Amino acid sequence: MPSEEGVIDTNTTASELVDDYADLIKGKVVLTTGVSLGGLGASFVQDIASANPSLLILGSRDLIKTGKVASAITTAHPNVKTRLLKIDLASFQSVRDAQPSAGIMAVEYGLSVDGFELHLASNHLGQFLFTNLIIDKVLASKTPCIVNVTSSGPRFSPFRFGDYDFDVWDLLLTLEAKLQPMARLWPVKIRQHAHGNLTRRKTGKTWALAFSVHPGGIMSTNLANHLDFSKVVAAVSEADLAVGNAEGFAPLIDPTLVKSIERGTATYIYVAFDPNLKVHNGAYTLDSHIADPFIDPVKAWTTSSFEAEKLWRLSEQLVGQKFSY
Repeated sequence: MPSEEGVIDTNTTASELVDDYADLIKGKVVLTTGVSLGGLGASFVQDIASANPSLLILGSRDLIKTGKVASAITTAHPNVKTRLLKIDLASFQSVRDAQPSAGIMAVEYGLSVDGFELHLASNHLGQFLFTNLIIDKVLASKTPCIVNVTSSGPRFSPFRFGDYDFDVWDLLLTLEAKLQPMARLWPVKIRQHAHGNLTRRKTGKTWALAFSVHPGGIMSTNLANHLDFSKVVAAVSEADLAVGNAEGFAPLIDPTLVKSIERGTATYIYVAFDPNLKVHNGAYTLDSHIADPFIDPVKAWTTSSFEAEKLWRLSEQLVGQKFSY
């Protein structure tokens, strides 16, 4: 355990880190989107509730589900205040109305109410807009920190600046159709890497921390209920082989040996509260450590300041608002 041995690694659990960081969590205001029972967001807020934060703001497009999480927190920790926030990250209007949802994974092709591909809308544009709309409140904190949840998917592809909505996908498809949903998700995850990187640079004068977190291969959340993971694992290996990634030559992952939710959310807690991460501001993290580009699946396009700036400008264009700070 970290508290006994000082070791934080892939086997560290969220509850272990909450014990270690209890004094740092106490009194904090934490806003989390995508909070529903059975998900990583819900697990995260329920874990940190035991350390007595002053307020947990629980954001979701379904307040009935989120209300169940709030009730569970109140029952277990009566002194912890909770507040529900209705927000659908796939709708710009909902995001704007939510100023004081969870992302999606590998769904079939569709467009948001604003006309953007669903992964792009829910997993990047909505989060980009929401973060910027509340940035003044974030920066008012003594210890402001922004955490973007991502994956290892960006190793497959750089961002498709010329076809971010996959309008010409059928012309470019080289892998089997079974990869289409995942392949549309992967470039979006680059945006979450870049968002953390560039938010750090944009807010640098005020010392806001911004990180990207890969929770790991977790197959027990509601996010992936619609997926057959035996097929997903094979498809991911095929995609790695197609682009020459070393991961494609490794044995297929046994779905029974993937991470638990407790181990996955440990990295959330690590980057949100560890006091020693300032020097790594803007970093991509996994397994409760700062990713090492010589060992971990980090590609140059996910850390490029030019790519991040280009993405920021495109994102401003697509949401119809510029953000200068």
